[in-house]
Amino acid sequence: MFRDLIPQLADRFRLVAPDLPAFGQSDMPARGKFAYTFENIAHVIDRFTEVIGLSRFAFDYGAPVGFRLAVRHPDRVTAIISQNGNAYEEGLSDGWNPIRTYWQEPSEANREALRSFLSPDTTRWQYTHGVPDVTAVSPDGYSLDNFYLARPGADEIQLDLLSDYKSNVAAYPTFQNYFRTHKPRLLAVWGKNDPFFLPQGAEAFGRDIPAATVHFFDTGHFALETHAKEIATAIRDFLATE
Repeated sequence: MFRDLIPQLADRFRLVAPDLPAFGQSDMPARGKFAYTFENIAHVIDRFTEVIGLSRFAFDYGAPVGFRLAVRHPDRVTAIISQNGNAYEEGLSDGWNPIRTYWQEPSEANREALRSFLSPDTTRWQYTHGVPDVTAVSPDGYSLDNFYLARPGADEIQLDLLSDYKSNVAAYPTFQNYFRTHKPRLLAVWGKNDPFFLPQGAEAFGRDIPAATVHFFDTGHFALETHAKEIATAIRDFLATE
């Protein structure tokens, strides 16, 4: 995800892009040995930052995880950069309806109905939906995602996380209270055609952080796939001002 962004910022910043547990090249413990919840993943990343010596940081590494760390350690967060990282109910589109159905009734049938979210075609769609010129999207991202999703057991882990995503929505008031109380510097760089997280979610940051900076780009959820240069410029400008 950050392969095109990191080289454009590396001359000025120390950049760390960890794969979350069961994502990318990180370990994928069996579900019986590790409960795949966002709270547990946040514990892992929290410890990771301590082990590698990140005593203070600006972050964007999975909004539900990052917001949890900010709530725990507001003194360590120098800034937040949210790339389609939602923290408001109004930012959730109707695309969440099948997942909400599973939250309300966690039956096996409703779980199975979500399996289509993990298909190769859907992964590609998530990268290309809302992108005016789909040839601008390299196949590297979605091909690698599909490779990792094809590992034995990866599908069940992802379904567990879709189930637990309701804990993130339940935590939105906590995140918003953190925003209001601590007023962190915040930059939202948002693909305005995201099928899951609406522009209203980006605009809502300004309600709790009046000084928040919001930029919209004519692209989908994975804005860095098509607008890494523009987002890098926005980040450099944002972090250059105190």
